[in-house]
Amino acid sequence: MTGNYDQADYWSSDAAQKWVAQQAAMDTLLGPVLDSVLSYANLQTGNHVLDIGCGAGTSTLRASELVGDAGHATGLDISETLLAQAAVTQDAPNVTWLLADAQSHAFETGKFDAVISRFGVMFFADTTAAFSNITRSVNPGGTITMAAWASAADNPWFMIPAAASREILGPMAKTDRTLPGPFAFEDADRIIPMLEAARLQNVTCTTHQIALTGHGSAHDAAELCCIIGPADNALRHFEASLDQKRALRDEIAARFTTHETTRGLEIPASIHLYQALVK
Repeated sequence: MTGNYDQADYWSSDAAQKWVAQQAAMDTLLGPVLDSVLSYANLQTGNHVLDIGCGAGTSTLRASELVGDAGHATGLDISETLLAQAAVTQDAPNVTWLLADAQSHAFETGKFDAVISRFGVMFFADTTAAFSNITRSVNPGGTITMAAWASAADNPWFMIPAAASREILGPMAKTDRTLPGPFAFEDADRIIPMLEAARLQNVTCTTHQIALTGHGSAHDAAELCCIIGPADNALRHFEASLDQKRALRDEIAARFTTHETTRGLEIPASIHLYQALVK
């Protein structure tokens, strides 16, 4: 997928329906990442916030609670399916849902005080063009805080299912991780100049080691991996049989057991937090 039209199609397809069905599990898994984004964003009462790639809306609702009745949160996503879910499950009086492509949407100038995103910014066809457009909507002195996956090699949530898929089903063609996708922002040295070219100031990237909190057991997490992510991609690519799916799920579960703790499943993750100032 190399363009935003492709992204719109993808995120309004069966892929979005899977995220809707697994919303509770994904919110649990990625909860610590959202906590970090909101902590670093330091939203204030009365702020107007734009949430890029809000998906089914959990991050937008959390932001709306932080800014209070005097503030407002706008959840933007390119997926009609996910926003429909957000409107049903995450709505609040100080929340607006916006179906749009942030790269080209005609934002109102100076509408927002802050922009946040949890894994919603790695899919633009043109990162600089997208942030140039987004920046126009932010008041001078406003901030942008966003989470993106760091190195793929440091993220077992992806690497374990991918390795197990190669073992059970066979290798798939390598992908260019600089293209729109989960790891498009893993190389901060490549991304920061793009953000600076979009007139963002004081751009920083800090890498954080965060434990993803698994929804249930290692077996439950493995089942989720066979619905969303690289294992799901492999299952569809190879048109895997039910027996192959079970074998892959069991192999992933066996590898995830090393991350079971007395507190439950905790999968280590390496996360970039990008921050920037609008002037």
